[in-house]
Amino acid sequence: MDLKNLYREVILDHNKNPRNTGALPPPALIAQGHNPLCGDQLIISCKVHDDRLDEVRFEGTGCAISTASASLMTEAVKGKTVAEIEDLYNAVHHLLTHAQSEAPAALGKLAALSGVAEYPARVKCATLAWHTLRQALSGENSTIKTE
Repeated sequence: MDLKNLYREVILDHNKNPRNTGALPPPALIAQGHNPLCGDQLIISCKVHDDRLDEVRFEGTGCAISTASASLMTEAVKGKTVAEIEDLYNAVHHLLTHAQSEAPAALGKLAALSGVAEYPARVKCATLAWHTLRQALSGENSTIKTE
């Protein structure tokens, strides 16, 4: 099986069986994300303790890329420090906005998002959860839009 097929299977799996869904009870940090072009709407809720993300969940509706990205993101960031999450955000953002022959191995399953860079209109779908998580971690309960 080639990498593109493997990545496609990971995206399909995370879309059909998203991980870490639902809301966290207060006092969770919460932010909303909206992609008006595709109609994706997400709410990210998370709990941070001693600068480390203890819990993170998402809920909402979105296309396959948006849902899979949110699911993959929640798995990847849980247990990381805020600084580590920022570094991961930057690596994923670069992956999504720069077509590459190969994704860095350090991204693990997040490498499945690499094909999105070939479809610029879908980049906003894949980055929505990441932008929304950053907003939640900032402590500002507001809506992020990918316009």
